[in-house]
Amino acid sequence: MALNLKTVFHVLVFSWYAFVVQSMAAKDGEELPPGIFVYGGPWKYLTFLNLMTFFGLAAATDLQDGKKSQSSLRKCKDLLFAVFGFPVGMFVVLLFWSIFAYDRELVYPASIDMFFPPWMNHAMHTLVLPILLAEVLLQPHVYPQTKQAVAALSFVGVTYLSWIIWVYLSVGIWVYPLLKHFSGVGLAGFFLFNMTVVAALYVIGEKLNANQQKKTFK
Repeated sequence: MALNLKTVFHVLVFSWYAFVVQSMAAKDGEELPPGIFVYGGPWKYLTFLNLMTFFGLAAATDLQDGKKSQSSLRKCKDLLFAVFGFPVGMFVVLLFWSIFAYDRELVYPASIDMFFPPWMNHAMHTLVLPILLAEVLLQPHVYPQTKQAVAALSFVGVTYLSWIIWVYLSVGIWVYPLLKHFSGVGLAGFFLFNMTVVAALYVIGEKLNANQQKKTFK
């Protein structure tokens, strides 16, 4: 099977983030700041859940033989990119660097720099943006109908929120240091705001995708 550019891209991105996860996991056992690896390790963070899942599926779709099986995987991949990959990935970049600029201790304490080099931080919170934009350019995706999109976005948001709360109830540590500063009402407002931003990023991704489709099929 001849490998085209998008296939190589998908495999390389998946391999890159597998390497990043492995590099982080290799730090387990060191005297890390509280909460870094407790309950779920790197897999409790959005970047790895998001990009490893999407680009793993994308690579599998590209390498899959048979039009029928490839078509089914492509539908799953398109839905995953539309409601999870693009909006959540962009959200992570925007929220992380906004909070980091205000007070890094709320999201990525300076003590972490002793254990994780800067390239690892940028792999998780910076490179995500150009990678997702490159995905839009290389392969436009079929976006779901509005009702399906709203349902899928709600499912993603509630699922991850439930996971964050479960981790806190299980080990008493918030996945992100910022969350410990909120009251119950504050948390609800913060998560509602986050979902609004993710929904807006979904719309932006849909428009970027539509524009790229027009260019591709001209």
